[in-house]
Amino acid sequence: MAGETEKRKLDHIRICLERDVEARSVSTWLEHVWLVHSAVPAAEYERIDLEVRFLGHEFAAPLMVSAITGGTVEAERINTAIAEAVEELGLGMGVGSQRAALEKPELAKTFRVARERAPTAFIVANIGYSEVARGLPLEALERLVAMIEADALAIHLNPLQEVVQAEGKPGGLSFLDRLAELADRLSVPVIAKEVGCGISAEVAKALEASGVAAIDVAGAGGTSWAAVEHYRALEAGDALKARLGRTFWDWGIPTAASILEAKSATELPLIASGGIRTGLDVAKCLALGASMVAMALPVLRAAVRGPGAVKDLLRAVVEELRVATFLTGCKSVAELARAPVVLTGPLAEWAKARNLEVRGKDRKGAGARG
Repeated sequence: MAGETEKRKLDHIRICLERDVEARSVSTWLEHVWLVHSAVPAAEYERIDLEVRFLGHEFAAPLMVSAITGGTVEAERINTAIAEAVEELGLGMGVGSQRAALEKPELAKTFRVARERAPTAFIVANIGYSEVARGLPLEALERLVAMIEADALAIHLNPLQEVVQAEGKPGGLSFLDRLAELADRLSVPVIAKEVGCGISAEVAKALEASGVAAIDVAGAGGTSWAAVEHYRALEAGDALKARLGRTFWDWGIPTAASILEAKSATELPLIASGGIRTGLDVAKCLALGASMVAMALPVLRAAVRGPGAVKDLLRAVVEELRVATFLTGCKSVAELARAPVVLTGPLAEWAKARNLEVRGKDRKGAGARG
């Protein structure tokens, strides 16, 4: 019989596949990021270099699959499809929260399949900040890492989801104290990851001080977990939680703004996620200062059709990134980080109001206009 956590994971998969769970009145603001076209490309198209190194691992392109799922039979099939794809393509992936496997060890196989099918890929273990804040011991976290022979551990920051979710247990400031302890003692690097509401400059600075190795900004504009929990609450007949989910459906810092926020406050490598849908989105995130880019919902919807569909999607995104790199006159994604970029509309206004700049650009390489 499925436990509470296992049932919740099934709900999340089903709702994300069947319902409209994306942001409605807010976007990623990546449409307000303009890369400057070069009519005289600097390299042969086939020789564009997309390879990167992140947290000590080599990637064929700066692309990962964000944490999606685990803990159910259906999740095992999804993780299998994703793992086979990222292994073949030289990319990386994260698994969903492994709390279910701590509660029911027999569910560990739904996560372990990621390493079994992707023996050389970069794989990220995952647990929620509320478990950490409530004192989940270091030994338990090491078990999560060992379960999938993970290269890093993501601690996901989902305070909005915890508030809206019927079973939620929102954490507090004590989390940062525990985070510092774990980041210092854990056997693998720790990644602090939002889940769709973004990271501000102030939070990025606090996370860096706590010793994390990287930050996944996961901004607003893609999947809204308030929306997912809204639908769960409707199905459960919980009118208050359904209202909270509806009210805060579009809460957060848009992805493009969140990259600028975090980049302005920290030297840590950033993963950009939240509403990433194309390789052009990936290119814009890299030009804004991200080191890696990750996507989830489109991959989930491909994964239920099998590994071939995931490979087709990820190959297309990588090829779009190659085109964008070529058309900006860059020879590599490393050069793309220094390519000219123009901010417009609300993103430019946000950057001005928050005194943010596109780091690593000279005056000719970055600008803003309303």
